[in-house]
Amino acid sequence: MNLKGKRIVLGVTGGVAAFKAAYLARELQRAGATVQAVMTEAATHFVGTATFQALTGLPVYTDQWDTRIDNGMAHIELTRVADAVLIAPASADFIAKLAHGLCDDLLTTLCLARNCPLAVVPAMNREMWANPATQRNVAMLRDDGVAIFGPDSGDQACGETGEGRMLEAEQIAEAMDAFFVPKTLAGRRVLITAGPTFEPIDPVRGITNLSSGRMGFAIARACRRAGADVTLIAGPVSLPTPDGVVRIDVTTAEQMHRAVMTELDIARAVARMREGPVTAATRAANEAAAADYGASGAGARSAGARGAVGGFADGDGDPTSAGDDDPALAGEQAAAAVDYGASAASPKRGIDAFISVAAVADWRVANRSEQKLKKTDDGGAPALEFVQNPDILAEVARRPDAPYCVGFAAESEDLAANATAKRERKGVPLLVANIGHETFGRDENELLLIDAHGSRRLPRASKDALAAALATELAQRLRAR
Repeated sequence: MNLKGKRIVLGVTGGVAAFKAAYLARELQRAGATVQAVMTEAATHFVGTATFQALTGLPVYTDQWDTRIDNGMAHIELTRVADAVLIAPASADFIAKLAHGLCDDLLTTLCLARNCPLAVVPAMNREMWANPATQRNVAMLRDDGVAIFGPDSGDQACGETGEGRMLEAEQIAEAMDAFFVPKTLAGRRVLITAGPTFEPIDPVRGITNLSSGRMGFAIARACRRAGADVTLIAGPVSLPTPDGVVRIDVTTAEQMHRAVMTELDIARAVARMREGPVTAATRAANEAAAADYGASGAGARSAGARGAVGGFADGDGDPTSAGDDDPALAGEQAAAAVDYGASAASPKRGIDAFISVAAVADWRVANRSEQKLKKTDDGGAPALEFVQNPDILAEVARRPDAPYCVGFAAESEDLAANATAKRERKGVPLLVANIGHETFGRDENELLLIDAHGSRRLPRASKDALAAALATELAQRLRAR
């Protein structure tokens, strides 16, 4: 945990959400941090100072004239030993004061006088949050290097529903922990696949595997915490989406293949668009390519504004390769946005790395039944015909615009030999291998990293710890690329 040993000044401002700050203080302490509470006068109308003193074990400060500080300069001394100042909740009034450098109480003065990072967790009515003045103030804080966590959307104390709700204590503690992770992947875009695929036999049965998706989700979380923009293409799993990660849910190997190629094609198209003006041919091609990517349930995104695009055109109007040749799957084509490359929601650079963690089925049923297969009186088994699925990793590695590719191999025996052969067969610079049946569904793993120079073992550890190590490894390799 990155919060272990950290000293956090927790600033609490006036608002109904102030009660959540008490839970937050406890979560930060559980993660190993020391918490020093500083409250505004308004905050004490919602939660008493005794609550925070009892939870943190430290005196609570509310007054800039507090004489408990030997030199009488609480606004200076409280931050000189702090690793960060965290304001939660941060009211609209307090955010406005911060943005404009106003100092009329201990907490505002402390923020201006600090010599450590500052993070702010907004909490206010939805209309107050949406007000242009508040949005300008938040933008000013971001420009000043202040971290903004949230807000969330949901039911509010006033009875209304919308954006402006304070994040939960666990979410804030997670964001604060990630805040201290070195941003070795800042400015990078990483595309990750995770989980199993499911190949239907009939409407109620299918072929799948024991992959839980935990390793892939842990890697997505670690890359995001290291500063990368992460898109996660996930097979059928029930894991929560890591904070800040764009997730695309798929079911079959073909759907995963299409989603991966679409993301790469979008990145290529947008990169070309940004090199020059969008032509009429490009605009026309993008309009023609517009379709409902999520119509078949094979491209639903849990986050992010940009839609995946099949048949997306690049800067000169030539269509990319993401279009599907299978008429049965034509409804899964992605929705193309006109002048997509010029929009604020579009990615600003190509994809730097592709990490293929998903346990993709090698075969699918060619003669899947449209109705449930029934047992027969003679006891005969159904005659299933199989066809090989696309090799996603190998196809990405062969692309002329291929990102840095990292493959995963789940073997059952001869780990080093089989994984080495797979790396050469796939044509990727790095392959991460493990014994599949010893890791599926478990929280720990041990990995073997194989590249052109040999192999290196990562000893058994939690999947989160291994994912963090892999994110660091990826950052080093991208820098050397």
